[in-house]
Amino acid sequence: MPHELPPECRDVAALQGGVLSREQALLCGLSSDAIARRVRSGCWQRLERGIYAVFTGEPPREAMLWAMVHRAGAGAVLSHQTAAELFKLADDPSSLVHLTIPADRRVGRIAGAIVHRSTRIEVARHPVLVPPRTRIEETVLDLVQQAETFERAFDWASRACQRRLTTTDHLRRALSKRGKIRWRPELHEALTDIGDGVQSPLEDRYLNDVERAHGLPSAAHQVRVVRNRRKYDRDNLYEAYRVCVELDGRIAHPDDKRWQDHQRDNLAAAEGVVTLRFNWADVTLRPCHTAWLVAQALQRGGWPGAPRACGPDCPIHDHLLVESCMRETA
Repeated sequence: MPHELPPECRDVAALQGGVLSREQALLCGLSSDAIARRVRSGCWQRLERGIYAVFTGEPPREAMLWAMVHRAGAGAVLSHQTAAELFKLADDPSSLVHLTIPADRRVGRIAGAIVHRSTRIEVARHPVLVPPRTRIEETVLDLVQQAETFERAFDWASRACQRRLTTTDHLRRALSKRGKIRWRPELHEALTDIGDGVQSPLEDRYLNDVERAHGLPSAAHQVRVVRNRRKYDRDNLYEAYRVCVELDGRIAHPDDKRWQDHQRDNLAAAEGVVTLRFNWADVTLRPCHTAWLVAQALQRGGWPGAPRACGPDCPIHDHLLVESCMRETA
């Protein structure tokens, strides 16, 4: 930070990633001529209209975010994907910076930014974190509102809880304060599942469309087990019946991950635990057949129950009929 700056300017710029607005510089004792000289000499860089970086070289991401907040004006905060980036909820920076301003304000076009307007910005704003941003719960719900599919909405909520950025109770309270939001009924139900350990949209579909819909016993989710001094997480473990159901997402696992899966399954099999592995299509397109396969493994492990049909057209009826005939002719 340049030492020739007045102490007040240095303190403000240090807090803001080396960025000062023209208004702040004037309030801290610099004249208009002094600001202009620094810009002409290259000591300062103009990042936005009336917003300066008080250093040379490539401005880092933090400086650019501060510049855009100042450019958006009074009451502006970083929100949506950009707030998610700051909270480490999103793994990568978004190509466009998302800003939210009070609903009664207007702002001109800001290159590289998307500007949202909100009537509840004072409630949504985080009280202390800088750069100014929406609270984590508000950020999650903003992203849920934007989600084109419920799977994407679920992923945002689940990820926030997995990374210990918030809790399902906090999200539920924030949800209750929103007047209108997309996916409200689905999200309210999913928060219960997330609280029970479900970590992905695929696991949630398995829980509701396979397990609950067909009357299967409840599995324990994300169970930590230790084999040969190594720790593994099992997606769905029916411990009493020595059955484990693992779920693979839409994208195939890389070779090293697939090898680890096989090692884990083999270790479980050596201890008498049957592992069934299903992909996205098995759960979403063939939930009834998947339920029947899981039920078969559970029954062989001692489950005394039987799967039930999820509806009048559920093919589990046919599976049960075939199974009954096979028993009679055996």
